[in-house]
Amino acid sequence: MTSVDLRRQTSISAKDIEAAGVCGAAEIIIDSRAVLEDSARDTLAKYAIAVRLSGSVDGQKPSEGSTPMTDSPRIAESFYSRAALDIKDEICSVGRKLWLRGFVDGNGGNISYRVGENEVICTPTLFSKFDMAPDDLCLIDLEGKQLAGRTQPTSEVRLHLEVYKNSPQAKAVVHCHSPYATAYAICGCVPPPSISSEFDVFIGRVALANYETPGTREFAETVRPYVAHHNAILLANHGVLCWADTPTHAEWYVENLEAFCQTFLIARQFGVPYSRIPKEKAEALKSIREKQGLPDCDSDASSVPVLF
Repeated sequence: MTSVDLRRQTSISAKDIEAAGVCGAAEIIIDSRAVLEDSARDTLAKYAIAVRLSGSVDGQKPSEGSTPMTDSPRIAESFYSRAALDIKDEICSVGRKLWLRGFVDGNGGNISYRVGENEVICTPTLFSKFDMAPDDLCLIDLEGKQLAGRTQPTSEVRLHLEVYKNSPQAKAVVHCHSPYATAYAICGCVPPPSISSEFDVFIGRVALANYETPGTREFAETVRPYVAHHNAILLANHGVLCWADTPTHAEWYVENLEAFCQTFLIARQFGVPYSRIPKEKAEALKSIREKQGLPDCDSDASSVPVLF
């Protein structure tokens, strides 16, 4: 196989790929931290050139924060393929939605998507979710080791990995600090079921995880008892975590949870009794939830205070 070694470059352009294609290259070798420009990806497809990741070349000082890695076509596919690019675009779109809705502030919140048996694309640390671009994202394994990307992964990445390890259904995780849902987390309570049909279908019963210092292993482990039976978890004195099959759907669940928490607060301010969905009708909503493949949150035996 004819290869072109581009490991000395920190950014790969369409012009670089064009030159490799004209030379008849079947693959290019790039540093694991190099940025592959959007135009370059289209040119890769044009010439059917594969990407192989590698550590820096002998005698070259690695870029700051980089870690030499073993060549892996699977990692290249997970991070540089057209499918991976679409996922990165979706993650960035979700990040902007979270920022625009006021669900994240400063560099808060994080998003991830499991792209393989042992590979996860995640957002970087110290980045606003509004400003984040696809080339800012990272690739890690299920133990948190960075496999590709020029930035460092979010400091709370262990939280996401704990979800993937304990819920085979989970493909995407969104963590944020949406204010109304986080207010419940601060009060140590969860919103009640059988009030809103949409909430019961998409969220059901919400779990409440104990407080631990964010970013620590203990913090990540707080969600372990709940992820198999809940797709929405409140993190005590911290925020919200939702998981789904795509980043977009996980963000939808965040919106569902936040909207209900806000609506229920308004309803309680009217000073009159609110109605509950009859038990038999609530069972019908549970059936709809099951048909959508959402976890059976009623099977969780944990006792969490419900705010009525």
